[in-house]
Parts: sequence; C-alpha cells; structure tokens
Amino acid sequence: MKAILEFAAILCVSVLCSVAHAEDGISKDEIHIGMANALSGPAKGLGEDVKAGAVAYFNKVNAAGGVNGRKIKLVSVDDGYEPAKTAEATRALIEQEKVFALFGYVGTPTSSAAVPLAAKAGIPYLFPFTGAEFLRNPVSKWVFNVRASYFDETEAMVEHLTKDLGVKKIALFIQDDAFGEAGKAGINKALSKRDMSVAVEARFKRNTLEIDDGLAAIKAAAPQAVVMVGPYKPLALFIKKAKAAGISAKFLTVSFVGTSDLISEVGADGEGVYISQVMPSPDDASFPLVKQFQADNKGGEINYTTLEGYTDAVVLVEALKKAGASPTREGLAAALEGMSTDLGGLKIAFSASKHQGSSQVFLTQIKGGKAVLITKF
Repeated sequence: MKAILEFAAILCVSVLCSVAHAEDGISKDEIHIGMANALSGPAKGLGEDVKAGAVAYFNKVNAAGGVNGRKIKLVSVDDGYEPAKTAEATRALIEQEKVFALFGYVGTPTSSAAVPLAAKAGIPYLFPFTGAEFLRNPVSKWVFNVRASYFDETEAMVEHLTKDLGVKKIALFIQDDAFGEAGKAGINKALSKRDMSVAVEARFKRNTLEIDDGLAAIKAAAPQAVVMVGPYKPLALFIKKAKAAGISAKFLTVSFVGTSDLISEVGADGEGVYISQVMPSPDDASFPLVKQFQADNKGGEINYTTLEGYTDAVVLVEALKKAGASPTREGLAAALEGMSTDLGGLKIAFSASKHQGSSQVFLTQIKGGKAVLITKF
C-alpha cells in the first residue's frame, strides 16, 4: 500500500508538471513568439521595419528581466511577401518551433494564408501589418489587430477628397490580390455612402513592377484623384511615370505603402502625395508613446513602420503581463479582450466583440521629402 501511494504521488506530480509546461512556447525562462514576414523582395522594407521596431521594445523589456521572469525570444522567418512561403513558414513556427503566439506578419494575402493555420492550431495571430476587413469581421477568437482598418483609412481619404477638394472622379490602382481587394472594398464602401462609384480600376501583379498597362488605363480615364493600394516600389514607379505622362490627378495611398520607403524611392515626384497613417507622427515627441519609442530605438530607423512594430510589441507585453505568471494562449486572448489603455498618442481598447484596438487615422502629405501631418486636403 505504501508503495502504491508513493507511486500515485509521483504520478500526480508528474501530471501537474506536464500540465504546467504543456503550453507550447513557454519555458521557465523564455516566451517564444513567431514572426513570418517580408525580409526580402520589393516589400522587404516593411518587414524589416516592423521587426526592428518590435525588437527595440523587446530588448528593453528583456534587459529589465522580461515578462514575469521570462525573456521574449522572437523567432523570425522571411516569407518574401509570398502567401505560399507564409503558409510554409507558419507551419514551421507552429509545429517545429512550437511558438506561443504569431506576431507582426506583413500583408493581407500573407495573412490569408496564415490565419487558417493559426486558427486550426489554436494559436493567437497578433497585430498583423494590414487593415484588411476579414481580420476584423467577423471577429475571430485568435485574431487581434492594433491598427485602424482600410475601411477607416479609405473613408478618411474619400471624405477629404470630396469635402475639401470637390473631387468627383476617383480612379483605383491596386495590387491584384487580396490586399488590392481589401483596399477596393474600402473605397467602394466610402464612395457608395456618397452615391459615387470608381471611375476606372487598374491593377498590377504582386512583387512586380508591371505598372504600364494600369498607367495607360488610368491616363485614358483622366481622373481627378488616384487611390493606390500597394507597397512602395511599384507605387513609386507608378507615380513617377504618371507625372512624366502628364497625369495631373491627386495621388493617395493607404499606410501599408511604407511611408519612408516610398519617399526615398519616389524622390521629388512624391511632392503632394497624400498618405493615410494609423500611427501618430514618429517625429513628434510630444506624444509620450513616440518619445519612448525614439529613446528605445536610438540609432535605428525612426519612421511610421518601426513605430507600428514598436507599438505592437508594447501591447503584446502588456497583455502578457496580464496573462499572469503561467500564461496560456487562452489567458492571453482573455487579457487582450479586457485591455483598454492610452499609450500616450494612441488609445487601444479590445473587447470580446471587437478585436481592433484602434480606429485612429492620421492624414499626411509629402512636402519637401517629409510626411507632414495635415488636417485638410
């Protein structure tokens, strides 16, 4: 009987230990977070900057002892902004690396490839660099977004184009994939609200600079404004060629473009281009969030994309703290749904029925090689 009791006690301890360490990505000293995004190809500046901003804050947290005694280890993989590679990388992060959560992915088509895998595995998919509506509605248990949506950004664009400038003829130049469709849906929604429709739609292939056919179609339509949905390289080339072709329309793009990379690529031809933003200005240290970001990212790139990666990391760390000393994925999701905080320049609030933390949109215009905050077109 004594031997049986001793065996039972050992078995109980073993089971309890197994339960305590059953959650993938959690060890005594570390929390493993997976990131697959563009670190190569025409959109690599976006992935590099999201990662750099996040790492700047994780390094600060780790230097101070981590979260509840655990340091954050970021497991980063390059997907080249190609959905097939994203799916492959995501499987590896979940099945081989056994990360606790997925974080900081870049793009709509890439998210389309990753989210079903995350949902099947029951793993949080956190704060992707995209405003696509399918990541917001219907609400998914495991998907959370910090940034405003493309619906929010395109509504602001159309509101100011029509109200401030009296524009009635708006063209679309979009990437021919889920990202382009997401931007198109936002523009159509905003135009429909005003009994308007798109004058002409042109497309280009993802990860290419094949913009000439779309340029010809838009020039023939002679629109007053062109809303562009794509990353910086093809859009920069489009703007340059459009201006050389004598197109006098206003040019606008959503935040995904990568503001600093676009400004660098487009040069003087970028003057006057409007860019909607989902973060406050990374140069305005009057915001506590931005002041903290500048200090923690000293020597690194100070731009909208690195600020977004940094902000995402801040939100993740706060949620991990709330998840407690023995974090679980369920506990992390619950902690996020109970979060409401002012980061000092950006208010973040989630709930069980709302997994988008912010709806704030800031409008900028390229002036003198810089993105200048504006309140009116």
